[in-house]
Amino acid sequence: MERYQEKFEEWYNNDLFDEETKKELEKIKDDETEKKERFYKDLEFGTAGLRGIVGVGTNRMNKYTVGKATQGLAEYIVKKGGQKRGVAIAYDSRHMSTEFSEQAALILNANGIKTYIFDSLRPTPELSFAVRSFKTIAGIVVTASHNPPKYNGYKVYWEDGGQITEPIDKEIITEVNNITDFSKIKTMSKEEAIQKGLFNVIEKEFDDKYIKEIQTNIINPEVIEKAANTLKVVYTPLHGTGGKIAKKLFESMGLKNVYIVKEQEEPNGDFPTVSYPNPEDPKAFEYALKLAKDVDADIVLANDPDADRIGVFVKHQGEYIALNGNMIGLVIAEYMISQKREKGLLPKNPALIKTIVSSNMTNRICDSYGVKMYEVLTGFKNIAAKIKKFETENTYNNIMGFEESYGCLIGNHARDKDGIIADMMLCEIAAYYKLQGLTLWDALMKMYEKYGYYLEGQIPVTLEGIDGAEKIQNMMTKMRNNPPSALGKYKVLKIMDCSTSKERDIETGKEIDIDLPKSNVLRYLLENDCWCAVRPSGTEPKIKFYMGVRSDSFEGAKKDLEELTEVMREYTK
Repeated sequence: MERYQEKFEEWYNNDLFDEETKKELEKIKDDETEKKERFYKDLEFGTAGLRGIVGVGTNRMNKYTVGKATQGLAEYIVKKGGQKRGVAIAYDSRHMSTEFSEQAALILNANGIKTYIFDSLRPTPELSFAVRSFKTIAGIVVTASHNPPKYNGYKVYWEDGGQITEPIDKEIITEVNNITDFSKIKTMSKEEAIQKGLFNVIEKEFDDKYIKEIQTNIINPEVIEKAANTLKVVYTPLHGTGGKIAKKLFESMGLKNVYIVKEQEEPNGDFPTVSYPNPEDPKAFEYALKLAKDVDADIVLANDPDADRIGVFVKHQGEYIALNGNMIGLVIAEYMISQKREKGLLPKNPALIKTIVSSNMTNRICDSYGVKMYEVLTGFKNIAAKIKKFETENTYNNIMGFEESYGCLIGNHARDKDGIIADMMLCEIAAYYKLQGLTLWDALMKMYEKYGYYLEGQIPVTLEGIDGAEKIQNMMTKMRNNPPSALGKYKVLKIMDCSTSKERDIETGKEIDIDLPKSNVLRYLLENDCWCAVRPSGTEPKIKFYMGVRSDSFEGAKKDLEELTEVMREYTK
């Protein structure tokens, strides 16, 4: 009997599994493909937690796989003596988010661990802030971020408010994997947990604390005040957690012309108005752009369902133009650094952190203002880890961190990307330039004139299932074993292989160590400050190919990027 069949039988015949589960198993018992997909492996508790399709099976998000993850986390917290410090828990609008979060709280409670759970859905960055505010040992947020509706996820945070990193992630994974019997998962009633003071609710007053804290990062309040009556903002939470918080924030900033997209304001796990609730996708802006044209908005903002990412369209000459993740990060970085320096607000030893697949223009901005720039591996947890290192070693003061995938963190209130504070900062920047008769697109063009025309792109390839995972592995092996000497018209100067933590100079053959943790990532440094990179996703069945170019004009950069993208597309086949 194949393993998947054995696992299916175990679930089908074991009285431990409830009737609802049995009914779903009954529906698929004669569908070999479906059984295999659901049971061929255990849903992996990876370095950030769980993410998968909601449904019955060992390879799905359900009460049993969530229970196993939580019991493993509980065992680890008990070993660390963190029961009294507790765990903060938040959740988004996805299917089963409420149920999974309450289940997690009660499992932790049954293990003697205090929990602080939000009274309703909240953004991921507010969870990170809660971990830091309540000084809990850990945090959990139930979300699948911007993934399609069939997915949900479970992310674990540690005491600094950042997602778990080495060695803690590996140690928790060991504890989770040690839970081989679902009957070992402890739980208790909500009534008993409340009575014992273990189950605590975080109420809406905490939102005010969060908003007050992020507003300490406003640099030019007088600018917002002057533009409050004329700046027009359209905002959509894409059926997620951002709606109420963002609305409160805009009101407290004094902005008079904020238009919320009514069709997308209410939380809904089906995300009925979009095929994919991702602010990286221009199609997610259909309703927002219609409203923007109706009201003649200056800026259009969207957060993903857990409000850690931000997407932006800006008005320019009567049209709306999308800013990609790099453009958003660069506009914020230039404004914050230049304005803080002008006002004497730059901290001692200032630093900015970006990921290795984010724009090289960041280097130019930092050099221009004497700010130290650090690169980390993809994933915001690596930015959080670098901030923690700065604090521990008392070396640099972080100004901001950003990544190309539409995420940035401004300030020190949290340790994950924060789409809400990004909403705030972009409104301030839009106000600043509006008072000068400029749009955000004008501001970006001025930056390109100053630093060079840098443009970036990517090719995401989704390959689901067993065959998909194998194809992704084959792509990486091919690129690693047959490295190119040139990519299109660009000569390859250096190859960085994060799996060996080495960078090799192609001309000399000399290898140097790189200060990055081992990871399945390849990056090619090309002529003229251009580059390419390739990495499999750690949270989705995807592999991504990244490209970055520099040119003397915007049109030239667009043409170069198109050409390089076509070259890289060959490697996706």
